[in-house]
Amino acid sequence: MSSPRLLAIVPLCALIGCATVKSRDVGTSPEVVPSAVPESTGQGTQVPASDTPPAVAPEASSASETGAPVVAEAPRGERAPAVVATVMSEEKARPLVTGVISAALEAVALVTSPATDSAGFWEAYRTPMQLARLIVSRSMQLVGERNLGRVSRGMPNDCSGFVRLAYLSAGIDLVAHGFLAGENAVSAIFRRATQGGRLHQHSPRPGDLVFFRETYDRNRDGRRNDGMTHIGVVEAIGDDGTVTFIHRGSKGVARSRMNLSHPGKHQLSQGGPVVNDFLRPASKGARAYVTGELFVSYASPEGL
Repeated sequence: MSSPRLLAIVPLCALIGCATVKSRDVGTSPEVVPSAVPESTGQGTQVPASDTPPAVAPEASSASETGAPVVAEAPRGERAPAVVATVMSEEKARPLVTGVISAALEAVALVTSPATDSAGFWEAYRTPMQLARLIVSRSMQLVGERNLGRVSRGMPNDCSGFVRLAYLSAGIDLVAHGFLAGENAVSAIFRRATQGGRLHQHSPRPGDLVFFRETYDRNRDGRRNDGMTHIGVVEAIGDDGTVTFIHRGSKGVARSRMNLSHPGKHQLSQGGPVVNDFLRPASKGARAYVTGELFVSYASPEGL
């Protein structure tokens, strides 16, 4: 067995062993151990705390803190949104061993990259929450980048190059299936998501892909007949339904907003908050279009 694999298996075995150790029976009524308070994961952002748990038996108390999810820290001193708030509830219903394996995967990531031949083994244990954290964390790191070719040599400096970099952090190559004749990268990724049954139009989760059409005149014929032309990564969903997504736009990697409850509105009222950013600028004989008007679909990363 190679050294990286051996090092990867050791933390997993150790953590699973710790999770199964039982407390000693001291013959007195057990005291309930207070739940650990989640630490800050950025500047002012905390992992949502669950409701106060009921009294637990001694057998379970030794492992009560091993499954707490950790949110990636926001880069460059930015305030990190609650990027995994919508998937946190899924983890609460999972058995303790999920949290143990989650911690082990974090240790494995230090010695085993997704590109190694052992990726297939660890991929089987990745939860939707882990995929979301990896994809969104990488997307946030790239905000402000204007040249993706400097991040990864040979990567296209466009919207498709950005989502490919974000998903590669989770071990997913979005264009591994190849291209059809005349197909651009966005339509190729859309085809892959369609064939895999990953497309949806309901409330998205952080880490989901978001597709748009007719965001520019790709064939330069002056008509809106260009099909799938833009793609981004969902970062967060606001209480009012406004989706914040990260994408490679005309000024580099940046954040934009979209609210499908008001698809044609830039602002709900003059001077009010923006619910849909402009995505296609005005041109000769054509008005500008906002994100909600050009939206096509979301796609979840699991199974891509």
